[in-house]
Amino acid sequence: MDCETLIHYLSDYIDNNLSESLAEEARQHLATCKNCHVVLDTTQRTILLYRQRGQQQGLSPRRHAALYDRLEKALVARPAEDCE
Repeated sequence: MDCETLIHYLSDYIDNNLSESLAEEARQHLATCKNCHVVLDTTQRTILLYRQRGQQQGLSPRRHAALYDRLEKALVARPAEDCE
């Protein structure tokens, strides 16, 4: 699994909604890619903070899509050597 594919499946990975084979590929990639591990950790911490604040509303579909696009662009733009 490469970085772009991991980002595509990140939400499903966090929610445990991937097949076992895809989840294993994601775990293997996360074990070797510092950047993707940081993205996962940051996303999980953001979710936790949001839940702790007692917010009942989720992101609007537009804001969700914009956030996802920004994360994907940032990951794709990173130098190839950052991902092992």
